[in-house]
Amino acid sequence: MKNNRLRSIYTVPYTVWILLFVLAPIALIVYYSFFDLTGNFTLANYRNFFTSVYLTLTISSFWYAFLITFFSLLIAYPTAYFLTKTKHKQLWLLLIIIPSWINLLLKTYAFIGLMGLYGPLNAFLEVIGIGKQQILFTDFSFVFVSVYIFIPFMILPIFNALDKLNPALIDAARDLGANGWTTFKRVIWPLTLNGVKSGVQVVFIPALSLFMITRLIAGNKVITLGTAIEQQFLVTQNWGMGSTIAVFLILFMFIIMLFTTGKERGATGNGKNRKAS
Repeated sequence: MKNNRLRSIYTVPYTVWILLFVLAPIALIVYYSFFDLTGNFTLANYRNFFTSVYLTLTISSFWYAFLITFFSLLIAYPTAYFLTKTKHKQLWLLLIIIPSWINLLLKTYAFIGLMGLYGPLNAFLEVIGIGKQQILFTDFSFVFVSVYIFIPFMILPIFNALDKLNPALIDAARDLGANGWTTFKRVIWPLTLNGVKSGVQVVFIPALSLFMITRLIAGNKVITLGTAIEQQFLVTQNWGMGSTIAVFLILFMFIIMLFTTGKERGATGNGKNRKAS
């Protein structure tokens, strides 16, 4: 009885936090999505979202989010794997995570300086005879900078999954004659899939709603749902349409979380026998 009472008391801060900072903002967004510029109740915002303009925008957002997630995973997985094999793996992991502590705006402006027409990258291209190139305000620069920013968040969950992997399972696969690729495909990848899913969550979902990087790095060449929301709220002052886009963005995020949430697998440990519970 006492434990139940204590548990109820401990859940109060969590419940208040969820109500004030999760459910209340979502409720306000849904509420404002039913009003037009003049403050009248309308369903036109939802009808407008299913027009070709916003559907194209949604497809474009998913495409860029997919590219950012794909390249982040492509780099992060082998990086996390080799980190687990190094002597001072926690130190190397810390060095990878430290850049994520730097303000996002500062990092973005740093890349503007690096990729600008008079920046170091173009200076290097001139030295090797290629000449100055328009690197900024392109799809490449947007994806490259986004991948750089999100890579630490992809590496961390994958590193944790690989680090907890029971090495006895890998040894057993090799003893049974499996080569490196078969061991990875049949043992390592399935047992670290939850780490990959967590990485996809923390990269794909924020990538859908990017707006500052799209403005500063890609200019007007890349338009995502995030930039559309920013434009509706800050430029056209159409809070209703901006809220409607945000409602669908939240819905997309919820669906992605459902698909990327998996059960924890129990084949981890240090290879020693564990006492049965």
